[in-house]
Amino acid sequence: MTSKRAALDALRAAGDPEKAKDMHRYHKVDRPYLGVANPVIDDLVKAWRADIDLDARLVLANSLWKSNIHEARVAAAKLLTQARLRPDDGPAWDLIVSWVPDFDAWAIADHVCIAGQKRLVADPARLDVVEGWTRSDHMWTRRAALVMSLPWTKQNNPKPAELAARDRILGWAAGYSTDHDWFIQKSIGWWLRELSKHDPVRVRQFISHHGADMKPFAVKEATRKLPA
Repeated sequence: MTSKRAALDALRAAGDPEKAKDMHRYHKVDRPYLGVANPVIDDLVKAWRADIDLDARLVLANSLWKSNIHEARVAAAKLLTQARLRPDDGPAWDLIVSWVPDFDAWAIADHVCIAGQKRLVADPARLDVVEGWTRSDHMWTRRAALVMSLPWTKQNNPKPAELAARDRILGWAAGYSTDHDWFIQKSIGWWLRELSKHDPVRVRQFISHHGADMKPFAVKEATRKLPA
């Protein structure tokens, strides 16, 4: 059975000290880096998932997260990135939620948000929890509300409940429009850009009402995929 020690040993063995230095400079967050490429982490996580059940996976994921090693936190998120988690995905969702206040860099945050997207789609009622993040003093938590809710940009023919959720999240984005933190503005642009592929009318309406409050780069990002 894969243990925290075995998992960390495997990550360290796959590391590259020179790449680790480059990653530290790139991510600009002071934590340990091993220099392991994402495809290698994917292969390791695939093997670990095959070796342990969900309960053990949760324990391993949390242990890797607590190590604060960049690649270990990415691996922790990947361990929980799965459309269906049986018999009960509640503990996985709770663990993901517990990590959100620790976010301090986009790469780790995005990997966790991808795992969280699967859990939100599995139970959209969890958007009630995410809505609370929009009022957080922690920028990365506010940003996570939009990144984790990206699945609601993707339906071409949304059902009434999906459309209501889409409008709800657009309300969050509207509330962010005057927050000029770069990452918040980028998240608005990202959400609207993805939505523009499926619902250009709502994107145009949003920009008409809130574009003047947004940073120009965010408006450009939001509209660059809009059909002519």
